[in-house]
Amino acid sequence: MGARVRVAVTGLGVRTAAGNDLAGFWRTLVEGRSTARTITSFDAGELPVGFACQVPAFDPAPYVTGKEARRMDRATLLAVCAAADALADAGGPHVPPERRAVVTGTALGGTETSEAALLGGGQPGALYVPRTMPNASAAFVSMRHDILGPSLTVSTACASGGHTVGEGLRLLRDGSADLVVAGGTEACVSPTILLAFHRCGALSQRGHEPEHASRPFDASRDGFVLAEGAAFVVLERLDDAVRRGARVYAELAGYGRTSDAHHLTSPDPKGDGAERCLRQALADARLTPGDVAHVNAHGSGTVLNDVTEARVIARVFGPGQVPVTSTKSIVGHAIGAAGAIEAVVSVLTLHERLIHPTINLDVLDPECEVDVVRSPRPLGAGAVVSTSFAFGGHNAGLVFTPS
Repeated sequence: MGARVRVAVTGLGVRTAAGNDLAGFWRTLVEGRSTARTITSFDAGELPVGFACQVPAFDPAPYVTGKEARRMDRATLLAVCAAADALADAGGPHVPPERRAVVTGTALGGTETSEAALLGGGQPGALYVPRTMPNASAAFVSMRHDILGPSLTVSTACASGGHTVGEGLRLLRDGSADLVVAGGTEACVSPTILLAFHRCGALSQRGHEPEHASRPFDASRDGFVLAEGAAFVVLERLDDAVRRGARVYAELAGYGRTSDAHHLTSPDPKGDGAERCLRQALADARLTPGDVAHVNAHGSGTVLNDVTEARVIARVFGPGQVPVTSTKSIVGHAIGAAGAIEAVVSVLTLHERLIHPTINLDVLDPECEVDVVRSPRPLGAGAVVSTSFAFGGHNAGLVFTPS
């Protein structure tokens, strides 16, 4: 095989229920502290589900002016802050503006704005469209950081965040950019979205104990916990990163994306599309299943997803042969941002050489033949795989390798 562009991850930024900075975020994960809480940002007393994982003490003031903030939905504000942190973590933009790119992902766009208009009884204002359009985050990130190259938005439901990172890899490989800021954002903890997910049977009903509600792979799981958040990575060619003396967290070595073409909301129970996605990502990284040390699973906590994913992992890697964890057990399911959050976690897992635990796993579902990490575990030698599976049958797989 011929030489191929190697891609480095040099910057990370987060805004999540587990923390607004990398150190706090990682500490919450390693300590296995649930972030699910009773909702206090609005009156959820009449809703069938009144808990979620929300970003605490979110203050965009250090990043945007009051006037700028009024032009942005909460989802965009989360993205702008997380992307700015990622770029700062990478040492700032260091390539010509025309060679910079941004790829953002979201499933639901400006939920806060659209819901205010829907439930508030008023007429949409002049800023309604720019605040709700899915590409608002890409637009604001590009304007704030003088990104004059590709500026793209991906919307593939819960796989959006994973796809943004993978498409960023492709932009670097095909020569379209020299630096890519890629990530996802979602601010969907709202009455309408909670009620909608509840009515399609996706949300946990453990309102009496929110901190124990997100239970991926547990025999008593009953759905996911809705979350909000944003996460971004900075990608650049490894040679460029080494040349400028940048810190390299990890390499992004492989990317897979497939479709189930099965059902609008349910995964294909055979898991064929998910399996093809994993194998495609490994092949793209030029690795075998034996080269993988850990899988950061989609692990949503729904009955169908976890069984299907566990079967796929067992087929690809062998039953119980690779340590698996679910970040959603701690931070909930941030929909379009989830894959990006988990990409950051995968990179930190490699960088820190430690796998964070999956919490609330009391009894492993006997149909899930996987080695789920229940307490912090040292990472063995090898790659880390991150998976994202979405409504609509969209699948994304990322492979990260040590720097």
